[in-house]
Amino acid sequence: MRVLVVGASGTIGRAIVAELGQRHEVVTAGRSSGDLQTDITDREAIRTMFEKAGSVDALVSATGKVKFAPFEDMEAEDYEIGLQDKLMGQVNLVLIGLDYLSDGGSFTLTTGVLDSDPIRQGTSASMVNGAINAFVAAAAIEMPRGQRINVVSPGVIEEAMEVYAPFFRGFEPVPAARAALAFAKSVEGAQTGRVYRVL
Repeated sequence: MRVLVVGASGTIGRAIVAELGQRHEVVTAGRSSGDLQTDITDREAIRTMFEKAGSVDALVSATGKVKFAPFEDMEAEDYEIGLQDKLMGQVNLVLIGLDYLSDGGSFTLTTGVLDSDPIRQGTSASMVNGAINAFVAAAAIEMPRGQRINVVSPGVIEEAMEVYAPFFRGFEPVPAARAALAFAKSVEGAQTGRVYRVL
């Protein structure tokens, strides 16, 4: 298969590329690195990425920003970061990508453990992750041409604990390579509308 991985230079993205690259042609994309560059908050940048990539059999998104801050300090514009980037950025990868994804191809998006196990300062992440999960479940029943869509919701990534440990006390970290297996299951499997939780 020909797989386009957006966010390929990140911790999870690198593990996904390593896993899928053993068996498939992987095209990498990122904001400032990779085979292609794109900004998922910009619809035209997404369309340009797909135009340059050409037809693909799978799109994997391992990207998306949200703001972490105490709830009492959060303003509407703080939530807009996650809404425009992680939520609508990934939704737009699907909406625009429909025309470039092959028949029977798959989309795999990313959320995270905060969709169901919230932490302090994580209201934006929890909100956005829950919305993406719901979007995937609903979109799956209307995907055209046999296309599939799933989402991977991993726990806090082991390799990122140096930065995130203070926020995730008591959470058991997940190695990026193990999270990557869930993305492979989505890309190489047959299921759709699923939230793959890696805890």
